[in-house]
Amino acid sequence: MSDARLQAIVRAHPLLSAVLDRFAAVGLPDAWLVAGAVAQGVWNAATGRAPTYGLKDIDIVYFDGADLSAETEAMHEARLRALFADLAVKLDVKNEARVHLWYADAFGNGLEPYRSSEDAIGTFPTTATSIGIRPQGDALGLCAPFGVDDLLAGVVRPNKRQVTQAVYEKKVARWRALWPELTYIPWDQTQPPSTT
Repeated sequence: MSDARLQAIVRAHPLLSAVLDRFAAVGLPDAWLVAGAVAQGVWNAATGRAPTYGLKDIDIVYFDGADLSAETEAMHEARLRALFADLAVKLDVKNEARVHLWYADAFGNGLEPYRSSEDAIGTFPTTATSIGIRPQGDALGLCAPFGVDDLLAGVVRPNKRQVTQAVYEKKVARWRALWPELTYIPWDQTQPPSTT
């Protein structure tokens, strides 16, 4: 992980660090701890709130193109919920290889199949939440297609690669009530972020 500040926040977070300490037991291909739990941990550290303030769940994604069944995904989620049963938070586990099978029913627009977990992370609704972490040797590996500047600066900017305006604005409304200190970029005032 390139940013020492981000690594320090994650390591000090009681839930994120507990998941990462046992990540080898996750045992899923191309697995990452992703999205809101990471971003919200950073926002809480920046605003002086408790690490778990506002946290609805912890998301773990993986990529298994050889098994696209909902049953297998549910089995992995049940296994990981048991593994992390001591943590006081809901765990959400998704196989990014099968998202295209249900996405249109859930959100109204279809999408092309992802090529990897990293590809999926690059479509998450904001630049700050388009982030994944996992252990990598003695440090943390980082997947941050848009970098970590928005995340560390408390900027919520839409990632228009896939998300709709309605989904983005719903997230912003929830987050604004919890973290009013953040800078929220309106949907119509931003261009699609460039990947660097």
